[in-house]
Amino acid sequence: MNDIRRTILWVIFGFSMVLLWDQWQIHNGRQATFFPHPAAKAPAAATQPASAAGSTVPAPVATTVPQAGVPAGQAAVVPSTAASAPAVPREKFVVLTDVLKLTFDSEGGSLVRTEFLKYQDMQDKTKNFVLLNESNDRVYVAQTGLIGGSAGSTFPNHKTPMRAIGVRDLKDGENELVISFESPDVGGAKLVKTYTLRRGAYDIAVRHAITNTGAAPLASQLYYQLVRDGNKPPGESSFYSTFTGPAVYTENKKYQKVEFADIKKKKASFETQSTNGYVAIVQHYFASAWVLPDGMQRNISMDATDIGSTVPDCCYRATMIAPLEAIAPGATKAVDVKFFTGPQEEKVLEALAPGLELVKDYGWLTILAKPLYWLLDKLHSLIQNWGWSIVGLVLLLKIAFYWLNAKAYASMAKMKAINPRIMEMRERLKDNPQQMQQEMMRIYREEKVNPMGGCFPIMIQIPVFIALYWVLLSSVEMRNAPWVLWIHDLSSPDPYYILPIVMTLTTLLQTALNPTPPDPMQAKLMWFMPLIFSVMFFFFPAGLVLYWITNNILSIAQQWLINTRMGVPPQFNLPKF
Repeated sequence: MNDIRRTILWVIFGFSMVLLWDQWQIHNGRQATFFPHPAAKAPAAATQPASAAGSTVPAPVATTVPQAGVPAGQAAVVPSTAASAPAVPREKFVVLTDVLKLTFDSEGGSLVRTEFLKYQDMQDKTKNFVLLNESNDRVYVAQTGLIGGSAGSTFPNHKTPMRAIGVRDLKDGENELVISFESPDVGGAKLVKTYTLRRGAYDIAVRHAITNTGAAPLASQLYYQLVRDGNKPPGESSFYSTFTGPAVYTENKKYQKVEFADIKKKKASFETQSTNGYVAIVQHYFASAWVLPDGMQRNISMDATDIGSTVPDCCYRATMIAPLEAIAPGATKAVDVKFFTGPQEEKVLEALAPGLELVKDYGWLTILAKPLYWLLDKLHSLIQNWGWSIVGLVLLLKIAFYWLNAKAYASMAKMKAINPRIMEMRERLKDNPQQMQQEMMRIYREEKVNPMGGCFPIMIQIPVFIALYWVLLSSVEMRNAPWVLWIHDLSSPDPYYILPIVMTLTTLLQTALNPTPPDPMQAKLMWFMPLIFSVMFFFFPAGLVLYWITNNILSIAQQWLINTRMGVPPQFNLPKF
């Protein structure tokens, strides 16, 4: 049984190493070695983004790109600047609410910087965290505008100089702030883009009011795009990998993540047409997303583009284009959408739009992770401390799995009781492996020991604890959340490595309490394995390490109790090197 159990553990360990290596490859921008994504070609009908992404100095040449809904052989042309528009001084200015510090660019009324006033930067905790940013080091912006429905049409877009109107600070006692950008008449169309920000909110209501100033019906399309470089967030750990990149959600195909590398190779696969959902760019703890109203037709596209930036791997665009009904001369049509830029707070995201909470990605164990997060959140509402809530959740899980663990430890205790007899038999029959195996099975039958009895109960619990791992890794609530004494941030590694050391010691103690494998080499390897595994925890967030320590301590206590009740005194089997 010892051999079988340890073989299974080695298989689990080996498979874990395979998964870690695969995630390491993905983290470094390479194709996964063992589980690569299918190289599915993007459909030929996929829409291209509305225009080249804006840089600090606009390119002087107009960009011509084919658009969905445009007759064959024609193209929608989006100029870099509106040649016919009167000169409007360009400015970048700050708009301030109680939770957001936003920087807008009057060129196109684009959102070029979002600073979160209630979240610290992990690298420099004297500063606030910045998500969207347009600088020498980063490119991450949100842009919108109009494109033509027929060849040669040029309308206001994210390169058009606009005039900003509105208050720029949310005053005390006010719950709403409105800022508008008004374009000149370009191509027979005038665009007024209005952002409405609310107190305490990370979602922004965005209205586009298009007025037909010409003498003929106006055919146009609205585009909404996110432009970002393909680099990982600064300071992200190399010892655990989280997804960074675009994502699409539709009711038909649900949540679809897209790798930057697949976009560059034109191998990205996602639904390109829908009447619901959103496009987003996701990274650890934070996301941005354009959410269009249900029932509104949209064409979705993603591409890589060179905007002349000095930022490496720049840039990628995730775009939604919404065809509009023809607007009669002199008439105005308004389209309301939402733009979200903020932390991945699950309850907030659920309330904003269907499926938006999925940007907080638990992977294939979402079905287990979501109820675990719900329970963790309920515990926090009672305890008011995320660290103790983690301890309480692991305790509840241990209680829920008590009888399964009891069976596993009882089986181990029986194995430990007959281990001296097995060891003597192996030594006596070491020159006759076949007889040794027969004798071992006879002993198991006589003692009524199931060789797999200690493995199955533990293996059943593995998915639950992996799901809990992803809950703790993905929850922005752990960011800057204190526990006790020196632990001031459960999302950062322990600064003094005390928790990882305790984690290593408890893991070794568990190993010492288990029966010694008959094979001396196997016995040595069983001590090296937890040591190697524990090394990673020196770089893991403190909240994750706390979870493993709690799990280890409760497992040791239960194993000790069951061994004592069965008359098998706990014994530390130390390695003999």
